[in-house]
Amino acid sequence: MSPDTTAGPLASPDTAPAEASRGLLARLGEPKVLSWIAVAVVILAWELAVIVLQLNPIYLPRPSRIVVALFDMFRNGGLTTDLIATLTRIFGGFFIALVFGVALGVWMAVSVRVRAIADNFIAALYPLPKVTLIPLLIIWLGTGGPFMLTISMLGAFFPIVINTVLGISQCDQGLVLAARDLGASRRQIIRMVLLPSAIPSIFAGIRLGLGVSIILVVAAEMVVGKVGLGARLYLAGQVLETEQVFAVLIVLATLGIVVTKIQDAIDVRLGHWRVN
Repeated sequence: MSPDTTAGPLASPDTAPAEASRGLLARLGEPKVLSWIAVAVVILAWELAVIVLQLNPIYLPRPSRIVVALFDMFRNGGLTTDLIATLTRIFGGFFIALVFGVALGVWMAVSVRVRAIADNFIAALYPLPKVTLIPLLIIWLGTGGPFMLTISMLGAFFPIVINTVLGISQCDQGLVLAARDLGASRRQIIRMVLLPSAIPSIFAGIRLGLGVSIILVVAAEMVVGKVGLGARLYLAGQVLETEQVFAVLIVLATLGIVVTKIQDAIDVRLGHWRVN
């Protein structure tokens, strides 16, 4: 009987390319890689469509030209200054909302009287579109820094308050009773039992609030801003600089991706902490 030459070590060189190919396909099929491949395919299709259809760049410029305009705006157009101004307004108002929103949420959760007083105001103001408050805030505060910080703060404040109240209200009462039996004071129960158990819910409010703050600050800059991404976006649209409009939109989209990825990473860490 002749030996089987298709088995054993002699088959390894033939199967190695196939295994490498399967490994490459498996890596390309991973969700994270696949998401960026989808983005690349859309950008390439966009570039080819504009070239083949010979579209007017005023309506839809090529992605390659948008990237050139983006780098030129960062290098010579002052886009870095606009980005810093917008980020300062967003996170300045957001951190104010975080401090006061968590404080009020805790107070409402542990005090029936405070909750009764604040509940109607929050129920009335939370669903109100905050953009509609821009004219009133301009009358009260002008168009400077206090106005921008206030509109950013209003965007994040209510989601943080509501989720803080919800998180503390869902705390296991057995933990509270156990802490009382061990002689913990009211302040210790809040700091060591209620707040830790409410962290995932508070973080959900932070995610919602930060997104609303970004939207409101950019909208406010488009209305009254002289510096900022919203102001740059509005000005570019007024003079029909479509490439610059798309460049600013790319910056805003990148900001959204970065914020979302950071929030996802923190959410994963919080999930491990809660399980442990």
